[in-house]
Amino acid sequence: MGDRPDRDWPWLPPPGGPGSAGGHETLSDVLARRLLDQRVVLLHGPLDEPTATRVSAELMTLDADGDDAVTLRIDCGEAALAPALTLMDVVELLGVPVRALCLGQVGGGAVGIVAVCAHRSALPSTRFSFVEPTTQFESHVRNVEQWAAMRADERSRFCSRVAAAVGKSPASVEEDLARGRFLGAAEALEYGLLDEVARSDATIRRLPGTDLPPIGFRPNR
Repeated sequence: MGDRPDRDWPWLPPPGGPGSAGGHETLSDVLARRLLDQRVVLLHGPLDEPTATRVSAELMTLDADGDDAVTLRIDCGEAALAPALTLMDVVELLGVPVRALCLGQVGGGAVGIVAVCAHRSALPSTRFSFVEPTTQFESHVRNVEQWAAMRADERSRFCSRVAAAVGKSPASVEEDLARGRFLGAAEALEYGLLDEVARSDATIRRLPGTDLPPIGFRPNR
């Protein structure tokens, strides 16, 4: 739906509006607006509840805005299981396909988000880590047992859903999570977590419905 540029994304300050710096949009706001216009959502940095809320809102907004696929660019080396499970629900319930493009690091719960996407690709240098993030526990002693049961349930649901997506047993995924297994892009492809590893000679795809330059990786000259 790139034929509708400069649409209104209510969580971003309007160009030259009061939320912008010196009467102008900041560079990050400009980039965020351009990416959303191209149906691209960013998940960069640690995944916490506010970030999960923002990414979920952007995905659902783009779902309502058109029928073309959405690209979720993921560079998230640390992600708790609870917000990751929330994003996994959103991805699976959207009415449009979500294509994951991984770069940098994908760790913890972010591995599950990649797993449930309709198409999953990564740059060659991307690293994946099955590492359960540590959560700071702040509660009364009498709630420890309840907290531990909740964490165990999150871990079980996470491993079951990743296992279904990659074609492995939940016990196998849970073992990888327990020992903190690391995978390179090629290993993730073999594991079933990726559909492809991007190459310099990959097909260059033009953005649907636009006259903008195509996206992809051009052959080396």
